[in-house]
Amino acid sequence: MSRAASEETELIPRPDRTPAALKAALTVVAPDRLAEMVEGRTGAMAEAITTGSVRPIRSFVAHWAAVLEIERLPVTARAYHRSNHLANHAATVEECRRHAVTVAELYRAAFATVNG
Repeated sequence: MSRAASEETELIPRPDRTPAALKAALTVVAPDRLAEMVEGRTGAMAEAITTGSVRPIRSFVAHWAAVLEIERLPVTARAYHRSNHLANHAATVEECRRHAVTVAELYRAAFATVNG
């Protein structure tokens, strides 16, 4: 990347960390992932009910806040999706590993930014 993430142009402002705000933001920057989000929310709710804990819901929000942090920044999103694609289509294990590390680094940075 040529610029630091903090200097990158944002497609949308960072959404609040609520399921509704995250879903609304996702409809703007990555509508193709809405079904995945809804499925994850359903699973988190079911697990929360089964376990009697809000931890699955908190994990759901933390994950999707990180996803939105990536998707709302075009340069970061392109790097993330490119590396993910290359990891999934790598010719060698080493090539796959190199791209997977990039994916993980971008996700961890986004997660830390929005979740502390």
